[in-house]
Amino acid sequence: MSLLDQDRIFTNVYGFQPWNLAAAKKRGDWDGTKKLLALGPDEIVEQIKASGLRGRGGAGFPTGMKWSFMPKAPTPERPSYLVINADESEPGSCKDREIIRHDPHKLIEGALVAGFAMRARAAYIYIRGEYIAEARTLFAAVQEAYDAGLIGKNACKSGYDFDVFVHRGAGAYICGEETAMLESLEGKKGQPRLKPPFPAGAGLYGCPTTVNNVESIAVAPTILRRGAPWFKSFGREGNAGTKLFQISGHVEKPCVVEEAMSIPFRELIEKHCGGIRGGWDNLLAVIPGGSSVPLVPAAEIMDAPMDFDGLKALGSGLGTAAVIVMDKSTDIVRAISRLSYFYKHESCGQCTPCREGTGWMWRVMERMRTGDADISEIDTLFDVTKQVEGHTICALGDAAAWPIQGLIRHFRPEMERRIHAAKGGQFAEAAE
Repeated sequence: MSLLDQDRIFTNVYGFQPWNLAAAKKRGDWDGTKKLLALGPDEIVEQIKASGLRGRGGAGFPTGMKWSFMPKAPTPERPSYLVINADESEPGSCKDREIIRHDPHKLIEGALVAGFAMRARAAYIYIRGEYIAEARTLFAAVQEAYDAGLIGKNACKSGYDFDVFVHRGAGAYICGEETAMLESLEGKKGQPRLKPPFPAGAGLYGCPTTVNNVESIAVAPTILRRGAPWFKSFGREGNAGTKLFQISGHVEKPCVVEEAMSIPFRELIEKHCGGIRGGWDNLLAVIPGGSSVPLVPAAEIMDAPMDFDGLKALGSGLGTAAVIVMDKSTDIVRAISRLSYFYKHESCGQCTPCREGTGWMWRVMERMRTGDADISEIDTLFDVTKQVEGHTICALGDAAAWPIQGLIRHFRPEMERRIHAAKGGQFAEAAE
């Protein structure tokens, strides 16, 4: 069942109304926030747990459980922090950009509610460096909230002091990884940290920290206002709630849209995108969760539920729900080779398997693209992706390996065809 208009959380995702505080209040933001805080930190965490909200940044970890890891009695020497990941650099992903650009007060109110639930002293919003207009809007919205007494000293007259800082990144994809983001916030080179210690134990400035995605934080106040059972009523068991899907590629109308979790892929595309360019028979493959998850061929994705578990069962993942649609005009090997170049370029170089492996995989993918390879190299390439996957400090190694694994798993005949065609061309030249 698809989402009704009255059940949408992000009612200004297309920017038909102003983003400012006055307009946000008309949309229901900052309505009785003091009353929400009066529930108390533990009750807020329990409500978020009961709602079934899972992290919207890609990993899908239960949000309420993540919040509950924070210390119950932070000290002035070691305060707790909330860090909000707005470093949206995953190719295909653009939902957080729309929230920040058109609905920033949802995020700021969410930061206050989530920060209070975790007994945090402040929130740091780390925004992607390329989001220049969005950062400008966010700075202005935070200032509006300070001027209105909604954050800062005695936030919303609740007796709770809470600051919100906006920090602009400098364009590194790796800073979207939570510990690399903490390093960058501290003014160091953006490189992931070894875990443990986990951020909840020792994060920003060595203090207890929780890192959450923009969407995960922005939905929290609405969940508390409407109740956990309302949010849980959408989607399948274990995949609750509404979700912003960002659909790009070969559809009639690319868009960002809020829908119920678990909506079938075909219904999502038909209802919001006007179908596949050239009709459903023209669909080749879909990358369902941003470029770091394996592609799914057309036949498997058609009626798949768009949620964490449904896509995991297909050997892929929901990720950020950045749905990249590819029709039969796509040069699939070239597309995956281009993604390989992206991960080679964005590797921080800290771990040897990733530093050396991403460059090696891209070079082999380029030869696969032109057919200048041997059939046996396909298996070698797959073996190397397995040596990179799971052997790095952060998940960038996995992200570089998975698109290639998906290509080999589903489109190996196309790779072999190219090699044969290239060899055939050489044989033809030799015969002449």
